Amino acid sequence: DKATNPLNKDLDWDGINAFCEQLNKELEGPPLATRLLAHKIQSPQEWEAIQALAVLESCMKSCGKRFHDEVGKFRFLNELIKVVSPKYLGSRTPEKVKSKILELMYSWTLGLPHEVKISEAYQMLKKQGIVKCDPKLPDNAPFPPPPPRPKNIIFDDEEKSKILARLLKSSHPEDLRAANKLIKEMVQEDQKRMEKISKRVNAIEEVNNNVKLLTEMVTSYSKGETTESNEDLMKELYQRCERMRPMLFRLASDTEDNDEALAEILQANDNLTQVINLYKQLV
Repeated sequence: DKATNPLNKDLDWDGINAFCEQLNKELEGPPLATRLLAHKIQSPQEWEAIQALAVLESCMKSCGKRFHDEVGKFRFLNELIKVVSPKYLGSRTPEKVKSKILELMYSWTLGLPHEVKISEAYQMLKKQGIVKCDPKLPDNAPFPPPPPRPKNIIFDDEEKSKILARLLKSSHPEDLRAANKLIKEMVQEDQKRMEKISKRVNAIEEVNNNVKLLTEMVTSYSKGETTESNEDLMKELYQRCERMRPMLFRLASDTEDNDEALAEILQANDNLTQVINLYKQLV
């Protein structure tokens, strides 16, 4: 509801990311999420439907195979087809919503060729004349495959998932208690992982903001002309940048098995070093 609230002025990325995180944590996350999304995508309010499609697109990019498999079922695809087909809701659905659905479906046929039902559904829309020609995709589509995920991620740990599936099928109360305990452990592990990611993202954002501001101030610095308060602010920013370096080193040593995250940290550290040297040189 937060991520698709019609009163939102812009896309609520906190809400969208929170939805994706919750989806990954829950054993029943993907089937529940697709049901909720289908309902919101069929909203008569254009902005609510557009936001729901942004949530769907985000989930497809960051929630992995379990979610892809659910979207690739006719149960969900039929809900999308209803929105674009004149036989159902198509005649009263805004063009913007319909074209976004077709764009997403087309991008999935390219990005997820193994989900054959998506391709079948898209080809059927072509045969019916609902798709006249393939939509032009934005530069960031088709979406990249999700990065390989560390082994212990909740419900993607094959060993634990097998044990969990076996326990949940059992009718013995002690097995169900054990399943409950295992789910709690897996959720806690995943929460710790999400906290680490959040800490890293916030730290890099803080570094980049400080670097940008200090770079702008240093490049327009002129000795004797820059005001004293601006000089004080520059000094404070410079000291803050210096303090951030050890924090980045700690983050780097704490980031295992994720080359992309490590590259981001190293890039932020390079930017930090450059602006510190620039400050020392010019100021």
